[in-house]
Amino acid sequence: MRKAARPSPPESIATARAARPVRARAAAAPGATAAKPGTPPPQGPGVREFLAFCRIEAGLAKATIEAYARDLRDLWRFLGEKGIADPGAVTMAHVTEHIQQLSREREMEPTSISRHLAAMRVYFRWMHAERKIAKDPARLIDRPTKWKRVPGTLSIGQMRKLVEAPNPETCGTLWLRDRCMLELMYAGGLRASEVGALKINDFNETLGSLVVLGKGSKQRVVPVGLPAIQWTQRYLRDLRPELARFPDGRDQHRLLLSFSGRPLERVAVWQLVKKYAAMAGLQDVHPHTLRHSFATHLVVGGANLRVVQEFLGHANIATTQIYTHVDRERLREVIWQFHPREAVSRAEATRRAKPKVG
Repeated sequence: MRKAARPSPPESIATARAARPVRARAAAAPGATAAKPGTPPPQGPGVREFLAFCRIEAGLAKATIEAYARDLRDLWRFLGEKGIADPGAVTMAHVTEHIQQLSREREMEPTSISRHLAAMRVYFRWMHAERKIAKDPARLIDRPTKWKRVPGTLSIGQMRKLVEAPNPETCGTLWLRDRCMLELMYAGGLRASEVGALKINDFNETLGSLVVLGKGSKQRVVPVGLPAIQWTQRYLRDLRPELARFPDGRDQHRLLLSFSGRPLERVAVWQLVKKYAAMAGLQDVHPHTLRHSFATHLVVGGANLRVVQEFLGHANIATTQIYTHVDRERLREVIWQFHPREAVSRAEATRRAKPKVG
């Protein structure tokens, strides 16, 4: 099968294939039963082939494909309740009504609704490009407005409390792995899925760097500091050989392992971060908080925004620019120091405040 060029934004994948459609065929699951006549399959018509296209042709990340599958399952469940089984019968009004249902009845956040709409737009665009439907019903629907929320971050002192929370007295034998995990997440700005996917060979102790597999299966090289290097070396020397004691290859050469010797999953990373945040007396902390704190502390320290963009693996610097809000104190100091009228006003205020002698 010829390999197509990988498009950058997910919503462009069907457009990029419109001129040369490729029909990805996925084998039916063993034991699957045929759907009743007149009703869509549980996954939805064409969804299986679409997801195979996303995986094989577009090379989208596993998490993205799983999210698309959930969103399209919700869509076809809604359409099934309306008695619609043919994708060619879906109209823009149906898609709009489904979006309204997600907002009003299920009370989803705008970010989640935007992701649902993105999945539907890509799906119907692909269906149209593959000539499975005559008209794309989601073509004219705009994404909902998303407010740019200031990301929650921890101070340097709070971050220190969090990474130092794992200890041998209260956390059992796996405390060393957990300390290594937290150090790496903060040192490299890693997502929960990224730190869990690290393999042993991704850690280069000589160069002090990690090879990180990010969204869209894109690799980036992230340098990490001495504390993360030292704790990782200690974990690899003192604990990981004990966790990887099974000869059946269940560890998959992953860096971080569970007690059973299997790779540490994303959900487990979430649970561990929550656990140690509670031990450190911190509230509303999740794995992405470490990533936000990493970027925020770099920007406050004077790091170039382009460099932070490379560290985080953002395709667009507009995504990274949200971290510029954190340095308002520094911006205020710049105004006080360099704006001519501000400097004069502050000098006069200082002169008037001095006590008169005699």
